[in-house]
Amino acid sequence: MQEEDFAIEFILDSVDAVMASEKQPKVLLFDIGGVCVVSPFQAILNYEISQNIPPGWINHSISRTSPHGFWHRLERGEILLDSSYFRGFNSDLHDYTLWSSFYTTKARKENPSLPAEVPPVPKVDAEYVFWKMMEESRAMDPWMYPALLKLKASKKYILAALSNTVIFPPSHPYSSPLPENDIRTLFDIFISSAHVGLRKPDPAIYSLALSTLSDYSKSNGISKDGIAASEILFLDDIGENLKAGKKAGFRTLKVNLGRAFEAVDELEKITGLKLAGSHPRVATTPVIPKAAVAKL
Repeated sequence: MQEEDFAIEFILDSVDAVMASEKQPKVLLFDIGGVCVVSPFQAILNYEISQNIPPGWINHSISRTSPHGFWHRLERGEILLDSSYFRGFNSDLHDYTLWSSFYTTKARKENPSLPAEVPPVPKVDAEYVFWKMMEESRAMDPWMYPALLKLKASKKYILAALSNTVIFPPSHPYSSPLPENDIRTLFDIFISSAHVGLRKPDPAIYSLALSTLSDYSKSNGISKDGIAASEILFLDDIGENLKAGKKAGFRTLKVNLGRAFEAVDELEKITGLKLAGSHPRVATTPVIPKAAVAKL
């Protein structure tokens, strides 16, 4: 081998080594709903269809009442999950200004056959919708769950969760699930918005996640220097949460609704591990039957 050939090969090997190290995070940080467990979106959609409500209204209402809506206050642990919460959540879902904006800019764009005049705000049973969402999201994601089990068994990474959550009443079954049904048991660190008083995409919760993970790394002898933001790979299904994570310096990976197997593919490339389970790779996209489109 010529000297110049050796130099070129050495440089290429070094580049490959750097690229490999960049692809290997120390922390895999997961959102829960829509990533590790089934998204509640279909439950919302099913309700909207059954009530002839233009699809997307409930999500729009929740999103647009941020950051002071009752949903967001519950996820920050500022209020209890009780009858007062449901009255407030119900009020948020019946805001005429938000409804009028949604109807004219989104609903009629999706369905031009809807009347031009804005109708009354649809009646929504907020408590029923909430519990159907919670019920839907009890199930583990059929693609991500096997990957999580294999990642935990590998012991190669700190597994952490950063989730917008609620605190169920102590008497409710969801408050104390059986260990085999409790997704929290898979993680070294579980950061719950309702317990820390912050929720995504507030930059403060990403700072909290970084400091918590860094402290964990130091105290467990993983790294005396802690964790750098660039050593965290953050998986979420919501764009604004991922955007905030990227601003915090995290690497990010989008988990598309009903297509978590695509994110598992990316995790396999990043980790070099075989993570996929046996569940068929068939997307489960939300279904909106044509016959069920809102008639109003």
